[in-house]
Amino acid sequence: MTSLDHELLRERTHHDACHAALARMAEDVAEQVVIGENAAASGADAEALGRHLRTRAKEFGEQPPGPLFFGRLDREDGQTHHIGRRRIAEHPAAPPLVVDWRAPVSRAYYQAGSHDPQGLVRRRRFGWAPYSPGDSADLTGLEDEYLAAGGDPGLSPLVSGEIERPRVGPMRDIAATIQPEQDDLVRSEPTASLCVQGAPGTGKTAVGLHRAAYLLYTHPQRVSRSGLLVLGPNRAFLSYISEVLPALGETGIRQSTVDEEIALDEVRAVDGEAAARVKHDARMAGVLRRALYARVAVPEGELALADGPLRLRIGPDKLAEIVTSVRDEAPPYATGRERVRARVVRVLQLAAERRAGPLGGAWVRKTERARPVTAFVDACWPRTTPQEVLAEVLADPCDEALSETERDAIRWARAPRSHRSAKWSAADLVLLDELAGLIARPEGYGHVVVDEAQDLSPMQCRAIARRAVFGSLTVLGDLAQGTTPWAARDWPGQLAHLGKPEAEIVPLTTGYRVPAAIVALANRLLPELGADVPAGRSLRTDGEVTVAAVADLADGVITAVRAALAREGSVGVIAAEDQVEALTRALEGASGEAGAGDARLTVLPATTVKGLEYDHVVVAEPAAIVAAEERGLHRLYVVLTRAVSRLDIVHSEPLPACLTDGRGTCAGPPAR
Repeated sequence: MTSLDHELLRERTHHDACHAALARMAEDVAEQVVIGENAAASGADAEALGRHLRTRAKEFGEQPPGPLFFGRLDREDGQTHHIGRRRIAEHPAAPPLVVDWRAPVSRAYYQAGSHDPQGLVRRRRFGWAPYSPGDSADLTGLEDEYLAAGGDPGLSPLVSGEIERPRVGPMRDIAATIQPEQDDLVRSEPTASLCVQGAPGTGKTAVGLHRAAYLLYTHPQRVSRSGLLVLGPNRAFLSYISEVLPALGETGIRQSTVDEEIALDEVRAVDGEAAARVKHDARMAGVLRRALYARVAVPEGELALADGPLRLRIGPDKLAEIVTSVRDEAPPYATGRERVRARVVRVLQLAAERRAGPLGGAWVRKTERARPVTAFVDACWPRTTPQEVLAEVLADPCDEALSETERDAIRWARAPRSHRSAKWSAADLVLLDELAGLIARPEGYGHVVVDEAQDLSPMQCRAIARRAVFGSLTVLGDLAQGTTPWAARDWPGQLAHLGKPEAEIVPLTTGYRVPAAIVALANRLLPELGADVPAGRSLRTDGEVTVAAVADLADGVITAVRAALAREGSVGVIAAEDQVEALTRALEGASGEAGAGDARLTVLPATTVKGLEYDHVVVAEPAAIVAAEERGLHRLYVVLTRAVSRLDIVHSEPLPACLTDGRGTCAGPPAR
């Protein structure tokens, strides 16, 4: 038996011990749930205990299968720590068999180097069979790095192999492959808001999700008490990332889209482009605030209240002072209404006590409900709803912050009979959420992760800001990938709309997902995008880029797909939206292995690929993708960077000029 075989046997034996310990941990948790349900305690305490125990049991039940550790640290003091996705021990007081990757002792696994060994003698990485369910026999290799040996080995072969492993199914976590600059971001303080400007393939989404898992581990009370929200651009993206946090031992985290978070009503109308642009503009916040507070009226008469033999009065000057002072304080509208009521009652109480002596809480509560008081409050600070206010704005836009053209763009062609019968557009829901936040502040989250943040409008940003007003943000995006009409041009302005102008902006430019040849080709578009971002670079020297000029687009795509399916990994065919149906039919009707029935093949429009990745991408007709929308070149930049191994460009029309050598043929990656 070689020394390598001996070491592998030892590590497999340790993995078996970890499996046994994890099974006992799960059994103990299940038993604690039963005991907790029978525990004698007060109702509230018993409910809290039961909820805690059931949550732990659910976490164990949702733990996906897989290897229990991916690394090992050998320290100068003789201690050895295996590093995995969750802590495993024989019992709570025993030294852990596996240390959670988020624990302080684990940081050396990601940060130590020959320049700073951080007390390590050796860092060991383990190689597991692809898609291993966690059988010890699947531990097939290991590599040791002796920190005192000096030199910079770069990415280890095992790390490179894990990064380059074919992409099939949902997004994987990167706990085993986090690089030092990513680790710095993951372990940022919970109170610090952070903006990551990440070039394609730099792992910004994974960094955001791992930061969420890290905060829940290191600051469970602070973050869990208010909740943690992950916002993605669409449901397809959320489905793609859905297994990352459970794999890291974190469940119960809300993953949503901005549209889902602000869904105060049903979308039953569609705006034209001009109307949508105005409604997403930051000026609409002022328009809505002014429309809402225009309902507040300073009273002209007095308020009189009969209280037994007494007749209490408040003159118009004092009433005007109360209303004006509350309005100047700018509280949420509903709070202001009750603040006016409380101050009016206080003035009445003081007047009554001067004549009849101290009055108790019962008198105050009765007076608050008295008809003259309620009538006064209704007259000067009337109840309202977001729908009622917005319906009035859209029926007759008159705010001078908007031009006449802009007012015409958002004006209803035919106003509904009442706000209850109004049909709202997606952009209207953003405005309704703004009004709802002006009327009553929504409950916030302890931390919010916002992906693809460059595509958010100012009004969408404000919706997020309201939900993170007392929490922190992890903002992820790439200005070069902004594809909406209101996409951000710079991060300081976007962060101001998000309510976190002080957030640190950190660029990630070193890619590990997209090969260098593909990154270099995509970088050709950057000068045309108007985004002041550093060009990406990749540490991966593998990867292929091919360009095929064809007479028939469908035939060219079929040929490319057949070749792609002959190799390992997922295949994505990406085209302009109006070409997807025809290409899908062509692939379904093709003979051989180019049929759409292969589970590895996906045909999808360019508008839905943001955040997704495929081993092999076939881009059909780049010129059509560019022509389909105002920011078509930005969309093409996104499309080109979805491939993690191979990229085929198939075209029957001339390529966009920035991809050619001036003679209409693709120039390929620029010379380094």
